[in-house]
Amino acid sequence: MDDLRNKYLMAIAAAADEAALEALRLQAIGKKGEVALMMRGLGKMDPEQRLVEGPKLNALKDEITSALAARKAALADAALEERLASEWLDVTLPGRSAVRAPGTIHLVSQVTEEVTAIFADMGFVVAEGPQIETDFYNFDALNIPGHHPARQEMDTFYLQRAEGDERPPHVLRTHTSPVQIRSMQANGAPIRVIAPGRVYRADYDQTHTPMFHQIEGLAIGKDVSMANLKWVLEQFFAAFFEVDGIKTRFRASHFPFTEPSAEVDIQCSWVDGQLRIGEGDGWLEVLGSGMVHPHVLRSAGVDPEEWQGFAFGIGIDRLAMLKYGAPDLRAFFDSDLRWLRHFGFSALDVPTLHRGLSR
Repeated sequence: MDDLRNKYLMAIAAAADEAALEALRLQAIGKKGEVALMMRGLGKMDPEQRLVEGPKLNALKDEITSALAARKAALADAALEERLASEWLDVTLPGRSAVRAPGTIHLVSQVTEEVTAIFADMGFVVAEGPQIETDFYNFDALNIPGHHPARQEMDTFYLQRAEGDERPPHVLRTHTSPVQIRSMQANGAPIRVIAPGRVYRADYDQTHTPMFHQIEGLAIGKDVSMANLKWVLEQFFAAFFEVDGIKTRFRASHFPFTEPSAEVDIQCSWVDGQLRIGEGDGWLEVLGSGMVHPHVLRSAGVDPEEWQGFAFGIGIDRLAMLKYGAPDLRAFFDSDLRWLRHFGFSALDVPTLHRGLSR
């Protein structure tokens, strides 16, 4: 037993790494190790002999186990010393904060809140609808003919139909206009709603992404006119861009769901590569608008002989780019923490989120 003790204690002291230590452990006190085999032999001994040899074997096992643990700790310390000697650490550098930077409100969420608050001050309520729409709500009810480019697969995301289903395929909504139809069907007229939300179109470049955000407005009444539309938009531009007296320009256009239709431009200028809203001789197109087409009113169950109104649509992402100087729409959805921290807003910035028309 003394020879066995000396053999393993010397081998453990000379072990060069943890792999060698593990091999020695198995050889000595593993299930088939030398000490384990000797302990199995205790059952064949006389009781008196077992009382003598048993404690000696247990003591040997404990001694080998302690030697293994001590050598393992010594090897770990040596490895740490070697690493500290080879690696250089500049203790004068500032420490890294253990506290994570607080999250921020995404630019799209911020602008959505701003726009919603402004229109809420003018009596518009928020309406929502499904992002997967039927052919009727996304196209037919909005007077969009079958040959219109928006109904082509190159522009619109169509969903696969179930086998045997002969109905037109559902689509990822291309605008939030279907919410207007659903709101009129549910509430009738008069009505004044805005419909913010995600929309989808097959397009991708610096100013277009397959998924983006839009907010549309609808006001239906007995005597609602283009003059009301102009006032609402001018009030919105002044509040959102925080510039009084922004000039607007309405240009005749064509949208299937409005008649007459108009593209709306706002006054701007470029100074040293920076866009300035509300000054200069330039014009910037920002949205489309018009008087709601009678076919759209009929599709929603509203009598066009009794009611009339206006509608408009604005890209929330585009408004964010214009106001806060974000140059590339694609970066909005990259989840880059540097971008989010630069353009994000504090969650405690309540006055900014809900200032509405009061500035």
